[in-house]
Amino acid sequence: MKFRPLHDRVVVERLEAEEKTASGIIIPDSAQEKPMQGKIIAAGSGARDETGKVQPLDVKENDVVLFGKWSGTEVKLDGKDLLIMKESDIMGIMG
Repeated sequence: MKFRPLHDRVVVERLEAEEKTASGIIIPDSAQEKPMQGKIIAAGSGARDETGKVQPLDVKENDVVLFGKWSGTEVKLDGKDLLIMKESDIMGIMG
């Protein structure tokens, strides 16, 4: 299925959480926090400003981004757990 977010929304796939601590202790799934990093897999065309002109997004597909712990709406598309969020929920691009 093809999905294209509208306006200033993006679709993010969470990156996998680290399963071991620095000292080598394995963390069970139930104790792991959800990662706050993800990869943009789709992006909208941008939001409209007061004059009606479309302002393009600063992020693009394949960017790895950092976002807030409670950001976005969780959805399941093609069997994958994804997040749909506004660009303003993204704190920055990793790189």
